[in-house]
Amino acid sequence: MEEISVISMMLTAVLALGCLFLVLPPLFRWDSHLNKKAEIGISANQKEVLLTTLNEIEFEYKMDKLSDKDYHKLKKQYEAQIARIMKEDERAEKTAIDRDLLAEVELEIEQAIAGFKKAKGGS
Repeated sequence: MEEISVISMMLTAVLALGCLFLVLPPLFRWDSHLNKKAEIGISANQKEVLLTTLNEIEFEYKMDKLSDKDYHKLKKQYEAQIARIMKEDERAEKTAIDRDLLAEVELEIEQAIAGFKKAKGGS
């Protein structure tokens, strides 16, 4: 009988440690917060949630469930948050476009230099 309880305690300990091993690492992963692509996805999701909330506020106001004061306060607050996210998205998109444009210009310059070297070497 003692063997069964010792074995069951060991299996329980192994199971508990296994669960901790699976649950704790994501909580201590800091590099996931630095990933820009994840942030863009989060900001798009936040924008969608804020727009949905704004529509719900509008609906509740039209159903006379919100006072004028509360409606305008909430609407202003959510519109400011949406505007901030849209500016961040626009800035990130502009940066990406600038990088792509810069890469294209550098490629054209390299091709032009290669063409000049070829023409100069051929003469």
